[in-house]
Amino acid sequence: MSGLTAAARHVLQLAAATHADDPATTAWLRGQLARLDEPLRVAIAGKVKAGKSTLLNALVGEQVAPTDAGECTKVVTWYRDGPVPRIVLEPRSGPPQPLAVVRRDGALVVDLGGTPAERVERLVVDWPSRGLRASTLIDTPGISSLSSEVSHRTVAFLDPDDESPTEADAVVYLMRHLHSADADFLESFRDRGVARATAVNTVAVLSRADEVGGGRVDALFSARSIAARYRADPAVRGLAQDVVAVAGLLAETARTLRLDDFSALAELARTPREQLDGELLSVSRFLRADPDVRGPLVRRFGIFGVRLSATLIRQGCRSPAALSTELLARSGLDDLRRVLHTRFTERRELLKARSALLAVESLLHAGGPVTGRRAALAAEIERILAGAHEFTELRTLGALRSGTTGLPRPVAEEAERLLGDAGSAPAVRLGLAPDAPPHELRRAGFAALDRWRRHAVDPMLAHPATETSRVVVRSCEGILATLHPR
Repeated sequence: MSGLTAAARHVLQLAAATHADDPATTAWLRGQLARLDEPLRVAIAGKVKAGKSTLLNALVGEQVAPTDAGECTKVVTWYRDGPVPRIVLEPRSGPPQPLAVVRRDGALVVDLGGTPAERVERLVVDWPSRGLRASTLIDTPGISSLSSEVSHRTVAFLDPDDESPTEADAVVYLMRHLHSADADFLESFRDRGVARATAVNTVAVLSRADEVGGGRVDALFSARSIAARYRADPAVRGLAQDVVAVAGLLAETARTLRLDDFSALAELARTPREQLDGELLSVSRFLRADPDVRGPLVRRFGIFGVRLSATLIRQGCRSPAALSTELLARSGLDDLRRVLHTRFTERRELLKARSALLAVESLLHAGGPVTGRRAALAAEIERILAGAHEFTELRTLGALRSGTTGLPRPVAEEAERLLGDAGSAPAVRLGLAPDAPPHELRRAGFAALDRWRRHAVDPMLAHPATETSRVVVRSCEGILATLHPR
């Protein structure tokens, strides 16, 4: 992948030389060059109250994103790994303004200092965290907000216009169910054009999964079943790479569990089971006995989390660490992190190179007739897009997911795997165990190559299917090349 990164860097340098007489454009291109060396940018989007900030806190492992309805939740906020905590407000006009770093009850408190949200371009929060080293997380205001201006900030950030690329390399989209507003937003963000492949940089999250079925004990199992149905739905497959069910509040609490939380839950677990089950039928019933102690528990865990925690403690979780591990395993966050690693982190160089090429492409389209040096630059972009098999794989994956190739479903599923949909490692592409020995990898690789060569010349397949088969053949050859280094 370093060759593709080098090619993208070369294009950006050519673009800077071509626009050397335009200081503003040159500075913008320098920013795009620096972006190649930065962590992947992953935006978290969704409707109001979908649980975006809560999920971000769970991914970071600390309460850095405000979850109330304050002014700071109405602006786009970037969370980056940094040596020391720092918050900077970047206004739409004027110099950046540093803000005070304040924590209250373990959570970061962000105060805009009287600046109206509509005058803020973005907030940038630097925070020392392992969870932010691979990816910069970008929290966006909720779409379908009562305030059209608030919703517009997210849409303007993720889908500026038909030509300008977004500043995010990938998107995690939260939804409670797939409503029309969710589908419309995902459709608007779906890529268009020669460099852009359908749904290759979007993962959907069925958020607040613990609320499915009225928050029953088996709510998370039900939510995972719903997510599986969405994953199999052709309409959803054309909009997102994957759908994962996550109980965001449970995940956030599991990663930030405190000793006083555990002590209160352990005391609660001593309540006779039938009595506690009756009290947990509603928030009002639960709070009636001791609102001062139980109120914070409901805010931190939710009714589902309190019920599950009490059950786990009765079953043998004797320490905060043990309870945290069990809650995290049930929350779905580990599933999401695996998906993000496979879909985004393993492809970060490809996604960043893709963002760089889209940036230069948008610059060319916005600058009038493409002639002279600009035409040469456009030709170089076209050469990279046509010659880089990684981009061909992305476009083909998009076609497979949207069902336009004409391949039978079982065959299409194998094609997706060989093209790296589930991961880029040879063993994953070939459907083998991660520790499969080299001779087994080679045998499976040659078998796949032979199988797909036959698909590529099958006269019974339509043209889109045979074109897809040729791409898969090239991927099989690439897998075998990695197993037989020269």
